[in-house]
Amino acid sequence: MPSAEPVRARYGPLYNLAMAAIAIVLLGAVVVHFAVDPARLAKAALADPGFVLFAILAAAMAFYAYVGISRSLNREPQVVIDRDGIALGFGRNCRFAWKDVEWVRLRRLALRPQLQIALLPEAFVAADLRLSPWSFDDGLRPLKGVPAGVLVRDNGLDTRASAMFDAVRAFRPNLVKP
Repeated sequence: MPSAEPVRARYGPLYNLAMAAIAIVLLGAVVVHFAVDPARLAKAALADPGFVLFAILAAAMAFYAYVGISRSLNREPQVVIDRDGIALGFGRNCRFAWKDVEWVRLRRLALRPQLQIALLPEAFVAADLRLSPWSFDDGLRPLKGVPAGVLVRDNGLDTRASAMFDAVRAFRPNLVKP
């Protein structure tokens, strides 16, 4: 049997630059909205719901432009699956040895596959992953129903979750759960 090749998933530049470009265009639309009609800008105040809405949209688009550009420039691997275990980046930079992993499976949310990893509780607590169910643009999420589990989303990565799952299957087929 040939030796398994490590899999490294990085942020995909095309996806993230496209996200940044769309955010910049929408931010420009907010600026144009107020530049076209100076009277609209003159009455802009926190009491005006339209102004508040556009201000919030502008702030969100500026944030996503920053996120898209910074992720496209970040070439560090966010997920590494090799003979030593699974390393997770996404701002956490932790590695789990294979002995710390209970099982791995691939589940679909609508059409999008996601990699689910159940860890030993001790390893999960020691890693301090700071998972939040409210962070919509985070690649790591808590796994519902599994107290020590993480969900790896491949949105914005250059490697699909199914390829990551195949790498786990190649290195540790006994951890694969249907």
